[in-house]
Amino acid sequence: MSSGNNKVAAPPAAPPAPPPAAGPAPTFSEIMNKSAASAIRGGTAGALAMGANVAALMWMRTTINYQYRNGGSFVGALKHLYGDGGIPRFYRGVLPALVQGPLSRFGDTAANTGVLTFLDNIESTKNLPVAAKTVAASAAAAGWRIFLMPVDTVKTTMQVTGKFSAVTDKIKATGPRALYNGALAAASATFVGHYPWFFTYNYLSATIPKQDDQLKELGRRAILGFSASAISDTCSNSIRVVKVYKQSYPTQLTYTQVVSKVIAESGVQGLMFRGLETKILANGMQGILFSILWKHFEEALFPKEIK
Repeated sequence: MSSGNNKVAAPPAAPPAPPPAAGPAPTFSEIMNKSAASAIRGGTAGALAMGANVAALMWMRTTINYQYRNGGSFVGALKHLYGDGGIPRFYRGVLPALVQGPLSRFGDTAANTGVLTFLDNIESTKNLPVAAKTVAASAAAAGWRIFLMPVDTVKTTMQVTGKFSAVTDKIKATGPRALYNGALAAASATFVGHYPWFFTYNYLSATIPKQDDQLKELGRRAILGFSASAISDTCSNSIRVVKVYKQSYPTQLTYTQVVSKVIAESGVQGLMFRGLETKILANGMQGILFSILWKHFEEALFPKEIK
């Protein structure tokens, strides 16, 4: 008889469970629908945030455009504008601003949100760096700004001159193309300004963790907005000077003539930095307000879609 030291063999271990099967890759139609939904969410929230911005900061935007066209200091521009019509002078062009501002920001934010969602869901592009994805969004936003040029021209000319007749007189003299004066500069400024704004915003948003405390999260969003605006303004300022000058000049000028006139008036420094300090201040305030309100409206309007 065998001894009691004989051991019973253990049953063989069960093979490891196979990994769950990956779901089918999303179809192109599904990706497009998801991108469009993201664009509408981001764009609607952006438009509402920009509408609030226009109402709060229109006086500063008028001052900036006046400086772009005429030069001078922030205080000097304020004094001249106030002397030209008091407080209402700062709100000349407010109606087109309330149309152009939200629509332009709708395009910016819809492009950023929609294009990023689209690229994130394509296998060959989802691992692209944020910088590359933001270039595509910036190009889309630039095209949208050209579409909005007539409204922008009316708004800017009224801010600079204080008169709607300045717009109609130029149209009578040069035809409807006057409404598109500065379109190339507008698209270029949008691309040059949009890219660093959203690249900075997207980069810092991914780098600085979200805060559970509501007040700290508002502070985080304010830092994101101000940083993005300051970098964007510095990159695009000279192009915006050229755009506003060409838009609001009473006769047709080529871009070369505009640059020559600005340099003759205030030198290369004027071309590069005219109105920049005011713009950084105004856009910093706008960037903080927009950054906070954009995400607030997006989360408030579309809570189920925001993860």
